[in-house]
Amino acid sequence: MIDLDYLNFLENIITDNRKEKFLKVLKDRTKHFTIAVEDVFQMHNASAVMRSCEVFGIQELHVIEERYGKRIDKEIAMGAQKWVDISTYDSVTNCIDTLKDKGYQIIATTPHENDCLLEDFDISKRSALFFGTERDGLSEEILQKADGFLKIPMVGFTESLNISVSAAIIIQNLTNRLRNSDVVWELTEEEILEKRLDWAKKSIKDIKRIQARYFEENPQK
Repeated sequence: MIDLDYLNFLENIITDNRKEKFLKVLKDRTKHFTIAVEDVFQMHNASAVMRSCEVFGIQELHVIEERYGKRIDKEIAMGAQKWVDISTYDSVTNCIDTLKDKGYQIIATTPHENDCLLEDFDISKRSALFFGTERDGLSEEILQKADGFLKIPMVGFTESLNISVSAAIIIQNLTNRLRNSDVVWELTEEEILEKRLDWAKKSIKDIKRIQARYFEENPQK
């Protein structure tokens, strides 16, 4: 449970404009869809995917780092790493098992399967959308364990798009359709409170000192 007194204390430190922005953004945030990227060789592509998640309202990003463990490129992400929740995994198996336990179906994005075109994708189900490496695409393990496949319709000679471009197209399409549907996609009240607290902390300089002072003056029962 969120400590509402502590949340109010922190939100009294930040500006009214910042608090209003938090509430406005959180109205459009969702965990109905989540994104996973596998072993992205060029880190700026993973950073760009994260930026697309933030811009279009996807709250969680999952990064599998079996081969190319690198830090998020802050310049490309342009601050998005403060507002998107990032989980990292050392194996595909751990990532898939975690997401399935949370109730997500596993959807592999690939131009080589004919299971479902983007415009026909069923948005009513909680889905984790997996994107693969620039060079090799998704691993065989993900393809074997996927509950479905999704591809962007293309009419040119080129068979695939850069991962960051593919992710942006798919995320924008699905989140736009979601907000115009009857699907319950919004964050819960508890999740909204959790993000308000998290974002307030990230907006305050010297938060550790302020936090320590608050709990010293307001010991938890």
